[in-house]
Amino acid sequence: MIIDGHQHFWDPTRADYPWMDAPELTPIRRAFGPADLAPLLKANGIEASILVQCRSALEETEEFLRIARATPSVIGVVGWVDLTSGSLGDTLDRLRALPGGEKLVGIRHQVHDEPDPDWLLRTDVQRGFEAVFTRDLAYDFLVRTRELPAAIATAKAFPQARFVLDHAAKPPIADGWSTEWADRIAALAARGNVWCKISGLATEAKWNDWDAERLFPFVAHVAKCFGEDRLIFGSDWPVCLLAGSYGEIKSALEACLTKLGASVRDKAFGVNAKVAYRLVG
Repeated sequence: MIIDGHQHFWDPTRADYPWMDAPELTPIRRAFGPADLAPLLKANGIEASILVQCRSALEETEEFLRIARATPSVIGVVGWVDLTSGSLGDTLDRLRALPGGEKLVGIRHQVHDEPDPDWLLRTDVQRGFEAVFTRDLAYDFLVRTRELPAAIATAKAFPQARFVLDHAAKPPIADGWSTEWADRIAALAARGNVWCKISGLATEAKWNDWDAERLFPFVAHVAKCFGEDRLIFGSDWPVCLLAGSYGEIKSALEACLTKLGASVRDKAFGVNAKVAYRLVG
């Protein structure tokens, strides 16, 4: 099974997405749903996808589970919950009991938008992780270089848990190579319980001036650090449309992964996502 490990749906006419207010995001400030994605998956030979949260709202997680139930290609949902809530366990149990709840495979919070770079290490957040991992769910790190030390410490604190790093921690590709990013990626990868998504890279480059060759050093670094068994392809559609079409993004990342070896490519496009999120089928 060929899997897109990271895609989104949203509708700005029905909900608020604070991160979408920037003028340069106007091209994607419209509704995107399953009917928009389906022909793109078919055209690019993608059989299934993981639907990932876009806003900090339980209502979205509930909606995504309903969508997943009605959309066979969506084989997993990474949703949002309030990790600081004292009743988080009850909330997770309720979500999993909903129609489509069996497709809840992970939790995510937009940590890189928190003022505190150590937000992940807060006592109430760490307590929330206990509830997440007790229920055998994965946790997606949405962090940049600034928050990587807290992510490293969190992965170390929960050695039996499964973590997935989104977008390779958004390396500053447009600005050039970052030794700080590279060193912190290596330290996170040294924790054997973290997978890394090869996703969202084109939008970290200059949107109108990028290609596979420019992305390759960053892909090669995370591949060296995480190894072929812990890399996951993700389109980051429709955010990726800011830099290129679904097909262009997929082709560029496939070229980068193929350059590293057919086995690297094949595992990143399927089996690694199934292992990280414990997907069935």
